Amino acid sequence: MKKRFLLTSFDTWLIDQQSNSSDDLLLEVAKLDTLPHHLTFLRQLPVDVQLASDCVIKKINELQPDCIICCGMAASRMQLTVEVCASCAESVLQTEVDLEQLVFGATAIEISHDCGKFVCEGLYYSVLDYLRQYHLKADCIFVHVPVLNQENLLSIVADFVLIINKLALS
Repeated sequence: MKKRFLLTSFDTWLIDQQSNSSDDLLLEVAKLDTLPHHLTFLRQLPVDVQLASDCVIKKINELQPDCIICCGMAASRMQLTVEVCASCAESVLQTEVDLEQLVFGATAIEISHDCGKFVCEGLYYSVLDYLRQYHLKADCIFVHVPVLNQENLLSIVADFVLIINKLALS
């Protein structure tokens, strides 16, 4: 049985940005016709924690995905980074996905404990909290995406596809 994935990305937030690398990555993945999974894309979320969280939670209720991969841009990073946790005030929530196993075999993925204090962490926290509150069994991770260019595009896409395929096996 095909696993149902929900993949999210953000819109740009600065006037001079041509695109958001999280959305660029999902655009590249959407072009692939070789993935044996059911992928639903929720692209260009507003760069606002409440609005983005509301959109994603609505889509979770509609789709009932097996796996959720939220993506955000991290222009200062050089490779994909998978976030362990997100915090809100004193509360810290962690993904239940075994990230060490998830990234094993990838060429350039790091595990991160710093989701940042921007909208990425707010969205990740909201989704993890929603899944916990309503006892939903979906696997959920947050992936930060570096700026994509000709030198890193193929390896970033390959590592992201590896993540999708490994999550499908869990």
